[in-house]
Amino acid sequence: MLVVTTDHHGDVAVVRAEGEVDLHTAHLLRDALTAVIAHGSDRVIADLTDVSFLDSTGLGVLVGRLRELRIRNGHLRVAASDRILRVIKVTGVDLVLPVHEDVAGALSAFDASPA
Repeated sequence: MLVVTTDHHGDVAVVRAEGEVDLHTAHLLRDALTAVIAHGSDRVIADLTDVSFLDSTGLGVLVGRLRELRIRNGHLRVAASDRILRVIKVTGVDLVLPVHEDVAGALSAFDASPA
């Protein structure tokens, strides 16, 4: 099961997922990320700190939304637990997608870089 919620910290949209992101649930994360992008958010954090499992479908969602944001000159950052960070690193996705240990770190990175 996957629960996805959205929050805003200033001009940064935070999409928080809790549970497993796999073939059967990844559409929930994709739809939430797509919705915040469609509503004009160009700085987005995918909060995966409470995700217990992430498969290739979930990675595909992240890479797809990263591409969409880059087309709009936007940015995607990920907050992830060590377990999910390992999956992201093993696949090399961390080379194109900034990953932080928590939302606060991702927000700080946005504050430190130009919009």
